[in-house]
Amino acid sequence: MSTRILVVEDNQDSRELLVDALEFADYTVIQAADGLEGETKAKSEQPDLILLDISLPVKAGWDVAAALREDEITKNIPIIALTAHARQEDKERALNAGCTSYLPKPVKPRDVLKEIDRLLHS
Repeated sequence: MSTRILVVEDNQDSRELLVDALEFADYTVIQAADGLEGETKAKSEQPDLILLDISLPVKAGWDVAAALREDEITKNIPIIALTAHARQEDKERALNAGCTSYLPKPVKPRDVLKEIDRLLHS
């Protein structure tokens, strides 16, 4: 069975770029365009890993990460924060909210793939 990755990203171009890179690397991709949809899909689909934008409509990524960490179903799923919030305090906030890792935007797809590999095979 293929590794399943949930991409929660409201910017369609950014989401498509990530989806294309992930599918090329043979991952199965689940998509969500806002925080609430991302949280719902994380709970229903139980992906192997989540790529989570922080600046999302409906529900912010910080809040999504915190909610997923509090849920028995999703508490152990690795979450990579992908965000334009690139200050040190933003990184700390993402990690404190429950993200496993943090990559500032703009991010190269190969860097995302390397981080996914590190988290899934460490």
